[in-house]
Amino acid sequence: QALSEITGLGGGGGDLHELRARPLAERRVEVHGFCQPGEFQRSPYLSARGNIANVFRGSTEEGYKAYHADKYDEDKNPNGIINFGTSENKLCFDLMSKRLTQTDMNLMEPPLLQYPDWKGHMFLREEVARFLTYYCKAPAPLKAENVIVLNGCGSLFSALATVLCDPGEAVLIATPFYGGITQSVFLYGNVKLVYAYLDSKITGTSTRPFQLTVEKLEKALQDARAEGVTVRALILLNPQNPLGDIYSLSELRDYLEFAKRHELHVIVDEIYMLSVFDESATFHSVLGMDRLPDPQRTHVMWGISKDFAVSGIRFGTLYTENQDVANAVASLCYFHGVCGPVQHKVAQLLRDRDWINQVYLRANHARLKAAHTYVTDELKTLGVPFLNRNAGFFVWIDFRKYLRTGTFEEEMLLWRRFLDNKVLLSCGKAFECSEPGWFRIIFADKTHRLQLGMQRIRKVLEEREQEILAQEKEQPCQSDQDGKADSTDEVIFVSRHQEPTCAGSSNLGDLIGLLQQQMRSSDWLQKNTAEQFA
Repeated sequence: QALSEITGLGGGGGDLHELRARPLAERRVEVHGFCQPGEFQRSPYLSARGNIANVFRGSTEEGYKAYHADKYDEDKNPNGIINFGTSENKLCFDLMSKRLTQTDMNLMEPPLLQYPDWKGHMFLREEVARFLTYYCKAPAPLKAENVIVLNGCGSLFSALATVLCDPGEAVLIATPFYGGITQSVFLYGNVKLVYAYLDSKITGTSTRPFQLTVEKLEKALQDARAEGVTVRALILLNPQNPLGDIYSLSELRDYLEFAKRHELHVIVDEIYMLSVFDESATFHSVLGMDRLPDPQRTHVMWGISKDFAVSGIRFGTLYTENQDVANAVASLCYFHGVCGPVQHKVAQLLRDRDWINQVYLRANHARLKAAHTYVTDELKTLGVPFLNRNAGFFVWIDFRKYLRTGTFEEEMLLWRRFLDNKVLLSCGKAFECSEPGWFRIIFADKTHRLQLGMQRIRKVLEEREQEILAQEKEQPCQSDQDGKADSTDEVIFVSRHQEPTCAGSSNLGDLIGLLQQQMRSSDWLQKNTAEQFA
């Protein structure tokens, strides 16, 4: 059934109103399939599920394929593609490679070379429990028996979806969200996603763009139930990818209370919890709450890929007080285990609290902050709106003014334009964003790559701006207020590059915006302090 639905659907276009008008079941299959139906050919060698897996690919698979065939290298391939699409921290290889090659990391005892407890070696689970107790600020020591170790959080999503939901049932998640979750929950368990759509407008109880509220969760849940879809769980990403949002304690409590009212499991992904790089922002872990509304249905994930900049080492961990869930997930750990020597290395890493606090986190946060500042300053100079956040490796950017018609097809054309100019970004469609024109850029990279990548982005945007201006001279000007970002402290918005306006229109707001932009991009205020004048 899923196969026939996928092959019968058109690809990728439309706007939010069209998307929401479709039946949920149809909408989810299209969004989950990520295939190009026009190119689809059923293989006689595969089952129906095999055919789905064969064509199931991310909407920007084309970009990653191109990148791996033409990677940028400063010496060997300076004209290659710069990858601002994959959420990896490339700033701390020096620190991690040095620590992971020290003598205490190298151990080859017989137990490490034999089958382990499938939940993970007990020495590692004890270390994870102590680590999470400390960094999540848990009110009481966390227990090793509640810890399960798998080869990455993708495997955890797959295992949890499989043991919490039956095929055809669904999990609730707010969009935009990290698109890899779709693949994780759908391909193994045939579990669907129900979307709570977030957008840039500040309406109702919202106080910031793309804010997740209980009202939006309630609406999405009720819409799904009205169509006969059974929703079993809620996924929360904190810090959120791609927005960079960090949920307050009161927000977390509201979400968990909502889930308890509806008897939903809550899967909380906290994989960026130590990648909050500004002291003005405070991360609150669910494991640090004094009381969980429904501890038997609350399951927390974390891994070392992001916070320790080692995405190539596949290690993720689940903490759950529900032993039925723990045992069910453990039965799948046979397929998703972590090898013994790596378990030893991770345990050694997590127990080295002094090195983590005094060396690694200090350097990592400083480097992340500097890279974030560089990219956001470039965006301000270009007059491009973006969400101003202090967590993760990404900035959520508003390129809507570079779309003439404001469709997902046009978003994809702009994405391909960046790729043709040798820079890989992630477009909003890949995160199921409801508004065409939003992009995610990864800034956790070395300075020379950031500089060159931003030069290439600037070139594309300037060319696109000239094209739109030329088109406007040929066609009557149309004002589209819906395409404009909210001008708030949460969205940095520079008036100089507002939505296209009719020729000759200029006002005080434009002048003020231009002045603000020049002040932000200038170091005059830093250089000319009162002390220096004195």
